[in-house]
Formats: sequence, structure tokens, C-alpha cells
Amino acid sequence: MTTNFPDGRITLIKGRCISIPGDDIDTDRIIPARFLKCVSFTALGDQVFADDRLELAGNHPFDLKENQGASILVVNDNFGCGSSREHAPQALMRWGIRCIVGQSFAEIFFGNCLALGIPCGVLSKPEISLLQELIGRNPQNTWEVNIEKKYIKDDLNKIDLEFDKGPHNMLISGRWDATSQLISNKNELEETMRSIPYLNQFKSN
Repeated sequence: MTTNFPDGRITLIKGRCISIPGDDIDTDRIIPARFLKCVSFTALGDQVFADDRLELAGNHPFDLKENQGASILVVNDNFGCGSSREHAPQALMRWGIRCIVGQSFAEIFFGNCLALGIPCGVLSKPEISLLQELIGRNPQNTWEVNIEKKYIKDDLNKIDLEFDKGPHNMLISGRWDATSQLISNKNELEETMRSIPYLNQFKSN
């Protein structure tokens, strides 16, 4: 469950966690290059981690029955490194991921997640290891990520999260969604359009 307000604010996400262990998991592993030819992002969720899943023959975390429907992805260091393909967070989102918690994220991947309204919270290496251990013990457990108050918790555990100040403010204020920002400023947008010569056949207002 993601708590969204009408003005686009994202403050709370509740759901089960899925853990993908390992550092430096790049975007080509998240969504292999052959799937970048797609006309739309809609079907990418079925192809997320396609090669890893094929190699593990049904034993990849994204294939395990107990992980189906999970919405919070827990990862390690430098997640999303490699090429700057927006298809990677799109594929994760289409599979059902609404929040990612990790030790660190590649900069462009982080920015692409923010543009989709996917919060990326940071924990230290020991905290990530603890969280992954807790998930492994009980994958059906429900966790709550409070973006506004910066923590992840279940009934017994609570761990403080770190969010970069700028992206954090964008998420909790609703300013992460560029399209919504344009729509909400319709009058100013139309005024700007009227002032641009090539949109008005170079006629003076």
C-alpha cells in the first residue's frame, strides 16, 4: 500500500519486502538490453531480472511464491549502476515495487526512480544485513516505510532511514511529479505558451 495524496505527496508505503543480495547490481541485470526495444513500458515487469531468473531456474527471489506481491525491495551497495536506462526502475515498478531500501544507489538510477515516485531510502551496511536477515526469516511479514518520518519498521523492529534532503522534500510535498506540476500550474503554462513566438506563428501579442 502506498499512501498518495491528491497533490502527489508520497509519505507512507506498507507491504512485504523482497531482498536481492549482492553489490553492484547493474541496470543490465535488472532489465537486459534486448528488452529495451519495447514500444511501451507496460510489459517490462515480466522481464525484470530475466537472465538472472533464467539462470536460477525458478529460484530467483522474484520467482519465489512467498515473494509475489511484495512492494518493498531491499538491496545492497551501488544498486542500479551501469547504463542509464530508465527501463530499469520502470521494470521494477511494473512488477510491483513501490519503494527501494539499500546501502547506496547509482545516481542516474536514483533520479529515474524519483521521477516515477519510487522512494529510495538508505541504510548502513550492518542495518541492511539485519533487515535482509529479518526478511529471510519471515518473508510474509508486513513492513512500513514512513518516508515523511524516515524509518522502516514492523511489529518488533524499527530502523531509521536516510533520504537525501532534496528528493525527500520532493516526495513528501508532491513535487517529484513533473507532469502534475505542469497541470497544477495550467494558467502560468498557458501564459508562457502565448508568449512563445513559434507557438503563435510568430505573431506579436
